[in-house]
Amino acid sequence: MDINGICISHTVDEHGPIYVYETRTSRILSFDGKIYQSYMKLNNVNGLALGYTQAMMAGLFFIPMLKTVSIMGLGAGSMVKNLLSSFSELNVHAVEYREAVAKTAKKYFSLPDTDRLFIHIDDAVNYMKNTDMKSDIIFSDLYNSAGMEPKQIHSSYLRDCKNALNEQGVLVLNIWHTALKSHTKLDELLALEFEDRLLRFEVESGNTIILAFKNNIPLLKRNELLTKGKRLQAEMNIPMERYAELLWDTRGNKNRCQT
Repeated sequence: MDINGICISHTVDEHGPIYVYETRTSRILSFDGKIYQSYMKLNNVNGLALGYTQAMMAGLFFIPMLKTVSIMGLGAGSMVKNLLSSFSELNVHAVEYREAVAKTAKKYFSLPDTDRLFIHIDDAVNYMKNTDMKSDIIFSDLYNSAGMEPKQIHSSYLRDCKNALNEQGVLVLNIWHTALKSHTKLDELLALEFEDRLLRFEVESGNTIILAFKNNIPLLKRNELLTKGKRLQAEMNIPMERYAELLWDTRGNKNRCQT
């Protein structure tokens, strides 16, 4: 089904087309004219309009002091913009394979020009293999017009992400419309790299959000988790209390939280 809206930009690079659609209230980035890659509300350009991007922010519950974030897959920059606008001292490193996508984000999606944002035009696997920077949290959202990038479930990529985290760091993976075989493979690789230091939950869109911890999952009481959710909700203008409740109700989280 085609995306509703007027196409206001259509460019092509060596990897394929890049579309920007506009409706009365929103702008949409798409790589095939059918699937939303990113979505921005015109009256809230720094907001997170898609539920799965909001849910990925649940990883922030476990970060004691947020200083450096890495995002694998810039897209239109929704997560970048929300984080930069919510945390005034935060540095964000975004890795985007397609330079044309980064240019589109700047031109049509209000990606800010700030010295707190570092955009790396690189393959995520190559970047992770070679970076010596440590992040408090890494968001991995690697998708193209065909679906999830296979590289997101490679053992070497997961290992390199783990090595690029600070000691209390978290890797957040977005998994969507993945074949059962790939799900099984991913579960095996995550168990190999992160042992039992994993939390996961599903959101209404069908996405599975996985939190993979470099070291032990912090013990949190329910009231502490909900308090963090309330504070983050006020700072980020997204329903973080909902995701605090959802995490608490997740079986894996119950095993590691205190009542």
